[in-house]
Amino acid sequence: MSKLLAVGTVAFDAIETPFGKTDKILGGSGSYIGLAASQFGIETGVVSVVGADFLESDLKMMNAKGINTDGVEIDKDGKTFFWSGKYHNDMNSRDTLITELNVLETFTPVVPNSFKDSAIVMLGNLHPLTQASVLDQMTERPKLVVLDTMNFWMDIALDELHAVLKRVDVITINDEEARQLSGEYSLVNAAKKIHKMGPKYVVIKKGEHGALLFNEDKMFFAPALPLAEVFDPTGAGDTFAGGFCGYLAKTQDISFENMKNAIIYGSNLASFCVEKFGTERMQELTLAEVKNRLKAFKELTQFDIDLS
Repeated sequence: MSKLLAVGTVAFDAIETPFGKTDKILGGSGSYIGLAASQFGIETGVVSVVGADFLESDLKMMNAKGINTDGVEIDKDGKTFFWSGKYHNDMNSRDTLITELNVLETFTPVVPNSFKDSAIVMLGNLHPLTQASVLDQMTERPKLVVLDTMNFWMDIALDELHAVLKRVDVITINDEEARQLSGEYSLVNAAKKIHKMGPKYVVIKKGEHGALLFNEDKMFFAPALPLAEVFDPTGAGDTFAGGFCGYLAKTQDISFENMKNAIIYGSNLASFCVEKFGTERMQELTLAEVKNRLKAFKELTQFDIDLS
C-alpha cells in the first residue's frame, strides 16, 4: 500500500461566518489533509504537535478514520495552536481575530520510522525550514513531494522558501500567492516562473472559481462545483490538497494525465468541506456521497462538440 505523509498543524479554530459562529473546534492543515486522504483507504500519517488541552477524542476519531497519529507530539506543558477568524459576507475574505502559536512556536517535526519511506509527502503550510527538515528525515527520495505555502512565508522567509522549492515536485498555492511569488499578474506566466524555481507541477487554487494545473507547456482547468451555500470555507484548500495527494497515493500514478483526475477529486472533497463548520463535514463524509458528487462534477464538465 502506498503511504502518504502529511505534515501540518493540528489545531483549534474558532470561526464566525454569516451563518453562525463556533467555540474552539478541531482545525489545522494536518487535520484537513488527513481527513480528506482517509477517503482513499491509504496509509496516511500526520506529523504535528498539540498541547495538553487537545482532546483525546479528536485523536481517536482520526485513528478510527485510518489516520496514523504516531507523529503527533503531545506537549504536556503547552497549549494547542489556536486561530480565530471572521468571514465577510462574500465568504472570500476574512479577518484574523486571534493567532496563538503556542506549542507550534518551537515545533520540530519528527517523522515516525514507519513513514520515513513514504511514497508521497505533503508539506502543509509551515515555515520553509520546518518543511525542509521533514525532507531531511526521509530514508529515500519520495516519488512525489507536494508543498503548500502562503504570503506570510514569502514576506519573512523568501530565501528559505526558494531553497525548499528546489526539492519539491508540486506546489499548491492560490492565485494571489502565485502572483506574489512570481511577480507576474498572468497566472500562465506566473506558473512558468515558478517552474523555474523547482516544482515540475504548479497547482493554482482559485477558490469558488476552480483550480489550474500547469506542467511545462501543458495546462488543465477544473471548475469548482457551484454550491447553493458555502457555510465555512476554512480548510477547503487543505482538503483539496489532501484529496489531490490521497488520490495519487491510491492510484500510484503521478503522470500529468492522472493529476487531472487528482485535481477533480481534490475539488470534489473541498466542496463537502465548506458545507459545515471546521472539519465536521469531513468527519461524517461517506464514500457513497463522494461518488455521487463525482457524477455531478462529470456532468458539469463533460460535453460533446462538433469540431468539423
